Amino acid sequence: MSEMTQTAASEARPYHHGDLSRALVEAARRILETEGPAALSLRAVAREAGVSPAAPYHHFKDKGELLDAVAHEGWAALDTALTEARCKAVDSKERMTGLGVAYVRFARENPALYRVMYDCSRDKDALPEQMKEEGAYCQVRNTIGERSGGTVSPIDLELATIAAWCAAHGLAEMASFKQFDALKEALGGEEAFLRAVFEHLGMFAKLDQA
Repeated sequence: MSEMTQTAASEARPYHHGDLSRALVEAARRILETEGPAALSLRAVAREAGVSPAAPYHHFKDKGELLDAVAHEGWAALDTALTEARCKAVDSKERMTGLGVAYVRFARENPALYRVMYDCSRDKDALPEQMKEEGAYCQVRNTIGERSGGTVSPIDLELATIAAWCAAHGLAEMASFKQFDALKEALGGEEAFLRAVFEHLGMFAKLDQA
């Protein structure tokens, strides 16, 4: 890259003094979503952020640390998306559906980031911090607790949270399947389809109680 091009990149993406770490993470997210994980490197991130090739090494010792930081930002962004969905809902039933839809939409709108979030979490000894202490996972658990009226055991509540999370994760993986196009059209669009799927999750439990 020429000096002129580097200068232009720096001017196009300025960062405030002391905020280089965030600028590098944002640059990494842009590369992930536009070029894919294979294109990501500390050198590429430096170029995208408009800084010297050595600059990222002041914050991240290697690509793995950078990806962990990107995943951290991803979980925080998912938490924000779920919070917004909860705030819009009028009751616990709508909150559950809204959380599921918000989760799938986040995954669909940020596919590369979504992959990195799970890839960086899979081998860790604990859930990401952003999934605990009122993070995304706890939002789902708390909403299920509200919906149950506090009548379920802690183990049942935890299992129900895992089941709901897995349902959203699975639908995020499958929602783009072309086989569902006709059903989406019949229901009135993709969001209507997502809502309908989540609203049917408890169908068989209701039948068992009948």
